[in-house]
Amino acid sequence: MQVDVLTFKAAALIQRWYRRYVARLEMRRHCTWSIFQSIEDAGQQDQVKLHNFFSYLVDHFTPSSHNERDFLNRMFTEERPPQDSEMENCRDYESIEVPDSYTGPRLSFPLLPDHATALVEAFRVKQRLHARYVLNLLYEARKHLVQLPNINRVSTCYSEEITVCGDLHGQLDDLIFIFYKNGLPSPERAYVFNGDFVDRGKDSVEILMVLFAFMLVYPKEFHLNRGNHEDHMVNLRYGFTKEVMHKYKTHGKKILKLLQDVFCWLPLATLVDEKVLILHGGVSDMTDLEFLAKLDRHKIVSTMRCKTRKEHKKQAEKGKANQTSSAGRPSPWFLPESHSLPTSTLRPSSQKAHRAGRSSSVPCRVPLDPNELSHWVRHSMDLELERCRQQAGFPVIKEKEEPLPLASEVDSEAEGRPEPTQEAWRQVVDILWSDPMAQEGCKANTVRGGGCYFGPNVTERLLQKYNLQFLIRSHECKPEGYEFCHSRKVLTIFSASNYYEVGSNRGAYVKLGPALTPHIKHDKDKTGLITLSDWAAAVESVLHLGLPWRMLRPQLVSSLTDNKLEYKSWLKNLAKEQFSHENIQSSLLEALYRNRSNLETIFRIMDSDHSGFISLDEFRQTWKLFSSHMNTDVTDDCICDLARSIDFNKDGHIDINEFLEAFRLVEQSCSKGYASDC
Repeated sequence: MQVDVLTFKAAALIQRWYRRYVARLEMRRHCTWSIFQSIEDAGQQDQVKLHNFFSYLVDHFTPSSHNERDFLNRMFTEERPPQDSEMENCRDYESIEVPDSYTGPRLSFPLLPDHATALVEAFRVKQRLHARYVLNLLYEARKHLVQLPNINRVSTCYSEEITVCGDLHGQLDDLIFIFYKNGLPSPERAYVFNGDFVDRGKDSVEILMVLFAFMLVYPKEFHLNRGNHEDHMVNLRYGFTKEVMHKYKTHGKKILKLLQDVFCWLPLATLVDEKVLILHGGVSDMTDLEFLAKLDRHKIVSTMRCKTRKEHKKQAEKGKANQTSSAGRPSPWFLPESHSLPTSTLRPSSQKAHRAGRSSSVPCRVPLDPNELSHWVRHSMDLELERCRQQAGFPVIKEKEEPLPLASEVDSEAEGRPEPTQEAWRQVVDILWSDPMAQEGCKANTVRGGGCYFGPNVTERLLQKYNLQFLIRSHECKPEGYEFCHSRKVLTIFSASNYYEVGSNRGAYVKLGPALTPHIKHDKDKTGLITLSDWAAAVESVLHLGLPWRMLRPQLVSSLTDNKLEYKSWLKNLAKEQFSHENIQSSLLEALYRNRSNLETIFRIMDSDHSGFISLDEFRQTWKLFSSHMNTDVTDDCICDLARSIDFNKDGHIDINEFLEAFRLVEQSCSKGYASDC
């Protein structure tokens, strides 16, 4: 009897200990996840702040010459849809010669299934597609995308099932794994990829080439939606622009120009059997699918800010007049006396009462005081709208003093096609940037800086209005790769595994059959264990030494569980190396730069011709913007002396390493100065 009591107490003690241990692990996981998300949100906010800061400088700087105007026009890349004549110039890929020494994949059009499959295999073994084929593939993809509607219609009647994949973010291994587990696209196996194909990962170009190739091979079974990262302004910060210029140094600028137009033509959403709506971000209380289906998506060049080509000379002159009387206007958030983000929203029109519940949030604003909101009217004249934007601290885009007419503008006006309105831009921003929340209602998404948070009532109202069953969206990383919310009416799907860090999250995709019941599929079961045979084969495939790895296992691996090897701890032990202060590599030093991400973005903005270097003229023009903003008079000689001091190797231009090193030295000198003051 005494033994039974002791056994029971011991079991209870072990159970209590185990529960506490599991609770601590869960709390640690939850805190780590919150930190990862906070870092990601902070990066997006930094992107918005940098964009608004340079926009403000540009808008409050009066160019004194044609060269300065040209520089301003190039600073953020051209924010207008490329014209047909420009796209015809992209066809000169035919003049690009492919050398005989090229061993990568070769493409011929029209593409066949074997071409797309060979492309996947070539990228799997780290081969690179020649620039001629990249441009050719992008040109053919654009021709196909132009013919598609804003909202694709897909039916399960023609395919056994439809597979929906979420964000990939340049992680080619996840795309290949999905094809391995689920099968390659075919007439019986349709796919919908829900945006955010690029940025962050290192294989964004390869992912785009594979997706566009299969889209051309199976135009009825393979569909792509636009995400918030299919945006040339976002690509400047998150790595895609840098990746393209690194991989295609000669033709990179031409590829980026064509990609900017291709991104604008990507459809905004996909509708499965008229019952399941697939879009990248989410919805708001203002989302109107009928309106989205009719707008000209190609005119929405970037969701970072709304700019149409009909911002004419009167608005620029009005901006100058208001600029002289800016004392009574609220200061933008980035000025020293500003303590918050004083930006604004537009009041919905009274003609559409169902939209009056929220003022749409965009990537560069948060709500103003309610008293100020009453001044905004949706259908006000463009001139009045621009004045109100100035009062709210919004950047104003000034046109050239002597604007040249564009042929496509004449054609557009002749056909009576209106330019994109503020309303159209806000609708697109909401579906690309929004996130669901547990609370009722709809409010501005100030964490991301764009879109909104929409509650269960907003979801239910939209589903009832359009007779839908549920929504599938992406845009958010989830620990398991997916998450249901709003009474299982909203499904978030995220396909990029290990997004934040190794082991941080799974990737997932969802399969829809004729019954439209979602079946979630994960990627690899991340147990951290592999068999000894798989370990030996993997080591040999990497090292190619021909050694008996199974016999050498005791000398290399200490832990073995049920004849399985815990490879994560083994890899972690291999990675542990001690570095002395004198032997730190330059690559490690780069990671120590403070604000490196912001500095790289600023460098790419200043490098207006995407040459990879900041010329003296680019440096001078940018510094004039700063001096104009700070009301300081700096001579050209001082600017040249500053540029020469940053140009450490004295080759006449500033590269990224010199730019970063200059800020690192300034940071060190400031730190020493503070120490001496103490």
